[in-house]
Amino acid sequence: MLEVSRIRTERDVVANGLKKRGWSEEALKVLDEVIVADDARKIVQTENDGLLSQRNTISKEIGQLFKSGQIDAANEAKSKVEVLKEKISENEKLLSDCISTINDHLFTIPNVPNFKVPDGLTEDDNLLVKDWTAELPQLAESAIPHWDLAKKYDILDFELGVKITGAGFPVFKKQGARLQRALINFFLDEAIAEGYEEIVPPLLVNAASAMGTGSLPDKEGQMYYMEKDDLYLIPTAEIPVTNILRNEIVKEDQFPFKYTAYTPCFRREAGSYGSDVKGLNRVHQFDKIEIVQVQHPSKSHDTLDQMVAYVEGLLNKLELPYRILRLCGGDLTFASALTYDFEVYSAAQKKWLEVSSVSNFETFQSNRLKLRFKDENGKSQFAHTLNGSALALARIIAALLENNQTDQGIVIPEVLRRYTGFDMIK
Repeated sequence: MLEVSRIRTERDVVANGLKKRGWSEEALKVLDEVIVADDARKIVQTENDGLLSQRNTISKEIGQLFKSGQIDAANEAKSKVEVLKEKISENEKLLSDCISTINDHLFTIPNVPNFKVPDGLTEDDNLLVKDWTAELPQLAESAIPHWDLAKKYDILDFELGVKITGAGFPVFKKQGARLQRALINFFLDEAIAEGYEEIVPPLLVNAASAMGTGSLPDKEGQMYYMEKDDLYLIPTAEIPVTNILRNEIVKEDQFPFKYTAYTPCFRREAGSYGSDVKGLNRVHQFDKIEIVQVQHPSKSHDTLDQMVAYVEGLLNKLELPYRILRLCGGDLTFASALTYDFEVYSAAQKKWLEVSSVSNFETFQSNRLKLRFKDENGKSQFAHTLNGSALALARIIAALLENNQTDQGIVIPEVLRRYTGFDMIK
């Protein structure tokens, strides 16, 4: 959530940033509505502070008047206090209404893109930062996509998932299940070696947690909601893990906080149809290892570069062809200030599949979370939050199966063999 003070002092910068996301001049009027509502809040707050001061002064005088025997004057003072209390109560209601209006506006405003974010409104405008330097894998004419490989080797059953739950809930079997578990353990071990603290968070979160990361109200249609309990199934471990420090004031010398978590992720993905969602390309439940950092504002963009390099290292170890894209303004998520996407090449489908997003949210999430630190001057400031997929398993498995298929079977990358216990799916 943007800070009102920033909208006031950097109105043009904020407006230009939102234009990079495709906002029109009409939409930008909400910035002025925030300022108007905040002006009203300030007026009421100033008046109320004066009334509170009067009430406190008169209340102290009442005791003295009674002690000195000035009963009539004391009772008159009490009457004044009652009038003041009534006016204060009215003002507190007005303040609450002003704050609600401000928040209602703020919750509709996305993060301001960082200056590094390229112009553009669609994924076609994303900037290619790095491409696979070797040749893309060339498969035999007999090569087949992963959904056919799944049947051939009996390692993944989409129809059984439909029977048990519905479309988009695949069942991993036999060597497929072991490959899934191997990737989870490999990614966790790599993250821990990189200094991330492992967390096993809840898979259900309350609305406050989802609001804190910007998932609500932006992604409400993508999240599974448990109405009876007013809880949401997580679409990513980012939500519960980032909320570990909600409403905390941390010490400056504690930075960075580094967390990693493996969780299943649940996404409704409403409106997803066609070849792009076939097989593991897009599912409603998938496993993912998330990395989260909370960092000092002066170091967060260096940290983002380090996280990008870390994810790149994982893909190199898996020997998967990949490319890195810096997302344009129109393709950024609601809460992100700067995002790098990783895509791996799926050789049988001859297409790129997104497997990771690594983002810096700057103060957008921490403002909602009230996640602060005190600087060397004792001033309270918002921390910066970052996260990334390291990695999302479904499409990684799709690419591994397709790219490594041979006439003898599917070759397991060397780095995974101590986890799988086998070097080939036969």
